[in-house]
Amino acid sequence: MKSALVTGGSRGIGRAICIKLAQDSGYHILINYRSNKKEAEQTLKLVEEQGGSGELLPFDVADFDEVKNSLDLWFKKNTKSIIEVIVNNAGITKDGLFMWMPKEDWDGVINTSLNGFYNVTNTLMQKLLRNRYGRIVNIVSISGVKGTAGQVNYSAAKGAIVAATKALAQEVAKRKITVNAVAPGFIKSDMTADLDEAEFKKMIPVNRFGEAEEVADLVSFLVSKKASYITGEIININGGIYS
Repeated sequence: MKSALVTGGSRGIGRAICIKLAQDSGYHILINYRSNKKEAEQTLKLVEEQGGSGELLPFDVADFDEVKNSLDLWFKKNTKSIIEVIVNNAGITKDGLFMWMPKEDWDGVINTSLNGFYNVTNTLMQKLLRNRYGRIVNIVSISGVKGTAGQVNYSAAKGAIVAATKALAQEVAKRKITVNAVAPGFIKSDMTADLDEAEFKKMIPVNRFGEAEEVADLVSFLVSKKASYITGEIININGGIYS
């Protein structure tokens, strides 16, 4: 059984990616979540409605031991299965001006968004290398590409993953493993629910927020065999706001 792991798969962009991969790829979808089991179960239901198969895989990406133990246990139960695809989507924001930023807000965002990438990808990397095939897609942000005031912590975490994407791509390319990042701008989701869309869309050349499904379409392409010659890329999907 070939599987795709999507971290933070219970809602928003993560859920859209799970559903799209179920439609397009034929992969068994591993839906990771930290605490919101009800939403994760809804994602699984939607995956199955698309004719796909999946299961819930709860762990906190920020906790290395929890990640490793959960994945080791999964492989013990699924000895003939491989995880070919990793979509590092889990992330949190704790916005505020840097001069007032408490250490826990810095650490929280770095631990989930940046260290979460390490914890999941590093745990699975040797298996991908032995398999001699894989797809890694990191969900970053316009904040990690251009920087956003009030999001120094989030910009730092996502910017670090941008650089890590480019470096890791070079290390593993010979084993037919691609590593790319997708950098969304303003996408309709829980993270943007409090924003005044009418006001913000004036800054966006296409004059609207993006849909989670549009991000998922891009991820689905990068995960496919059609994208075999694309690696180390950071692909912006932001309606022209940063182009």
